Amino acid sequence: MQGPKVKEFEKLLTKYTGAKFAVAVSSGTAALHLSLIASGIKSEDEIICPSLSFIATANAIRFVNAKPVFCDVNKYDVNISPESVEKLITKKTKAVIIVHQLGIPCNISGFRKLCKTKKLILVEDAACALGSEWYGKKIGYNSDIACISFHPRKIITTGEGGAILTNNKNYYYVLKRLRSHGYQDGKYYETGYNYRMTDIQAAIGIKQLSKIDKIINARRKIAELYDNAFKNDERFRVITCLPNTNSNYQSYCLYINPDSEINAKDILFYLNKKGICAKPGIVEIHKQKSFKEYNNIRLPNSSDMSKNSILLPIYYPMKKSEVEFIINEIRKFKK
Repeated sequence: MQGPKVKEFEKLLTKYTGAKFAVAVSSGTAALHLSLIASGIKSEDEIICPSLSFIATANAIRFVNAKPVFCDVNKYDVNISPESVEKLITKKTKAVIIVHQLGIPCNISGFRKLCKTKKLILVEDAACALGSEWYGKKIGYNSDIACISFHPRKIITTGEGGAILTNNKNYYYVLKRLRSHGYQDGKYYETGYNYRMTDIQAAIGIKQLSKIDKIINARRKIAELYDNAFKNDERFRVITCLPNTNSNYQSYCLYINPDSEINAKDILFYLNKKGICAKPGIVEIHKQKSFKEYNNIRLPNSSDMSKNSILLPIYYPMKKSEVEFIINEIRKFKK
């Protein structure tokens, strides 16, 4: 049903991440959708997830007719914490989706312990986190389910595409069937989907994966330049990782202190006028029209981060002179 390049790409993904199995699919959203089905999520189950994330995180929950329960994030690393999630667990809670936001690893060990104690399924939305590290191991190394994206904005791309990393053999076989109409060995085992990755996409992914370390190392050097420029400036706060973790810097987020004389909207407008493609910070899913029944929920850290942060350009190959130009424009900006 799929060509040899897909299998080769999957094998290379397992070699790179250390996960036992990889299932290539058509998008990161497809990866999330299939992961929830494979892990047994049923209609009306509650799934705890962050609101500060790309909307696909919560859309996938709706795809299986489950209910998202939105959790606030920490200020320092823009991720949810086991302590915050534990307060939201009810008898209906079936799973937790953690998001390694911006490529910054979430507290994987803490969530594994919590989910084991509470008998919950742990799904990692690692769309942005391929190559990020937790205690020296790549994201996906010891995961039940971790979902990767190969969208053009991600660390490596296949144009569109995604993958599911897992160490669970049962999940692996179910996921392979689900991505291709439920088909295996001449039989249709369950209702499946057309979520296959093409050989053309996989061939691109193979080439991209061969230079991923070079790409990530370059991004980390750019992030270090930004960090050093802004960490002692009272107008800003640099987003930090947990100890013993390392981001791939899929995005670089700069927080603007709301008590300073500048605000995110003004500096964003100024940078864009200068030809610098800075973008607004991460949106809150629960504030979107399609989730209007959640609009009145208070998630103060998420709202603060969404309102008062911007995403600065970071890409490979970005020149040091380009980074310094952006830094200088931000330094001299005044309202």
